[in-house]
Amino acid sequence: MAHSPHNHHEHHDHAHDHDHSQGHTGHSHAHEGHGHAGHDHLHGVTDQRRIGAAFVIIAIFMVVEIVGGLLSGSLALLADAGHMVSDTAALGFSWAAIHYGRRPATAQLSYGYKRLEILAAFVNGCALFVIAGWIIVEAVRRFAEPVPVVGKTMLIVAFAGLAANIAAFLALHGGNRENLNLRGAWLHVLGDMLGSVAAIVAAGVILLTGWTPIDPILSIVVAVIILKSAWGIVKLSAHILLEGTPHGMSLEEIKADLESNVVEVRDAHHIHAWSITAERHMVTLHVHPAPGVGAREAVTAVQRRLSTRFNVEHVTVQVEEDDCVDALHEHGHSVSKPSCH
Repeated sequence: MAHSPHNHHEHHDHAHDHDHSQGHTGHSHAHEGHGHAGHDHLHGVTDQRRIGAAFVIIAIFMVVEIVGGLLSGSLALLADAGHMVSDTAALGFSWAAIHYGRRPATAQLSYGYKRLEILAAFVNGCALFVIAGWIIVEAVRRFAEPVPVVGKTMLIVAFAGLAANIAAFLALHGGNRENLNLRGAWLHVLGDMLGSVAAIVAAGVILLTGWTPIDPILSIVVAVIILKSAWGIVKLSAHILLEGTPHGMSLEEIKADLESNVVEVRDAHHIHAWSITAERHMVTLHVHPAPGVGAREAVTAVQRRLSTRFNVEHVTVQVEEDDCVDALHEHGHSVSKPSCH
């Protein structure tokens, strides 16, 4: 069989194939080239700096808003401050995930630490659910037992909060939007901006009319917006953690595309696709080469097609000259010889 061994610790500009005479199957892994790896590294360093800057801004103002919320009695400010507490932890977690994610792969973690970014995004999304839930519960309590609100103090702190959130938003703006971790951090700060705007509107209404119920009402509106953002992050990060097929990628489409457009391949089957991060996809598959085509030639053609058509840079190909070996051996016992798909 034709084998192309793979070292998880290195990046190559092309797959290195070696032939070995063992049965009728072949394996190969295609890797990101040096240019692609360098691009990811540059993005990682830039994203880490952006998140670090946003962390400092949010952490400093978080203290100001907590004090302002307690002094003014405003739930909108306290809700935004609570969201900022979550944001500070989330941004710190995101920063650490990118920092440790750049560590090289090991024998125990052969794909490295990049998945920490997805774990951070999942935890951040779950934290948003908790914060939003607390805001809604507290708002309902405020309707039952109204609390006096100092509108002037609330307005001053809310404007300062909006300025801090805009600064943090600008620090994150321009980062790699495909990075789910950075997107989670960006949504956290965006939620803070909405909270500050809600607090400003509530403070204005209270100063002009004295109608304090506007405070918990707008707090609930902000909580609903936060929940919507949180659901998107949790859903996507959970899909990646569960090794789901990458968004926009179809296994049936991969099979049909290879069989229609790669003349070196007669049949493609047993296809699996998943992601390490939102932008780094992996595919494994079995192929029967076309008559007269060698294993190495079929592997190279499949790698090239998946890279150019589906943006998949890491591919494992098993070349089969006869029936599918996974169908021939089930739990170590020989079975009948159907092809597997």
